[in-house]
Amino acid sequence: MKKLSILLLTIVTISSCVSKKEFVALQAKHDQTKTELVNVKTNLQKCIIEKEKENTKAFSLTEQVKALKEDKKTALKQVENLTVLTQSSSDNIKNVISQLSEKDKYINGVREAMTQKDSLNLAIKYHLTQNLTNGIQDEDIEVNVEKTVVFISISDKLLFKSGSYNVTDNAYTVLEKIAKVINDQPQMEVMIEGHTDSSPIKRNIIQDNWDLSALRATSITRILQYKFGVQPNRLIAAGRSQYVPLAENDTPGNMAKNRRTKIIIMPKLNQFFDLLEQEASN
Repeated sequence: MKKLSILLLTIVTISSCVSKKEFVALQAKHDQTKTELVNVKTNLQKCIIEKEKENTKAFSLTEQVKALKEDKKTALKQVENLTVLTQSSSDNIKNVISQLSEKDKYINGVREAMTQKDSLNLAIKYHLTQNLTNGIQDEDIEVNVEKTVVFISISDKLLFKSGSYNVTDNAYTVLEKIAKVINDQPQMEVMIEGHTDSSPIKRNIIQDNWDLSALRATSITRILQYKFGVQPNRLIAAGRSQYVPLAENDTPGNMAKNRRTKIIIMPKLNQFFDLLEQEASN
């Protein structure tokens, strides 16, 4: 009996030892499986995080692509606008060049017209000088060309008595020669200007130097028209009084210089501008 009890105790003990080893083994396997599960979860979480990152990156790239497409549209629109602007600028430049060309033609026309007028005026001066200086002292009459007009300045002692607007006999000789040149140039206008010194005057119908200068101008104008046949529509009478002097009215000699009648031969303005327009349009 005693032996049997010992045997049973041995069997129970052995059986108990085997179960514990298996338990330990199972426990170790369970722990390993648990650890593997944790690792799998960790890796899964990493994958999820990486996927989120990739999704975020993909979204960012998508937005960048959209932005690039919009930039491309904007750039194309700007290119179209630039093309239109360039074409417009090109047209404007062509217009400016065309206008400059027209202006050049106009300027050349003006220069040519001026040259023609200058040449004509020089010819008029030559004929006047040849005709007027024959038997007339140089200090009594002077002929000049300035720009597009011819100036004939005649001293008052050659044309009028002192303080009077009645012409002298010698005046007719001079005015006849001037009228001949004027009638030879029907395209020109003639202005007669009366000038006085600063000495005040008042007699009969003459109130002051304005009256005297104007009356002297109209006296010459009437003689050119009625005596020598100059067309009246070509004549202009003007009184300048004492206000356009050649010298200071401080000596008798200077005052004599200022007492003069000025006959100005000039192109008709309407014909002159017509000539310029014709030159500019050619």
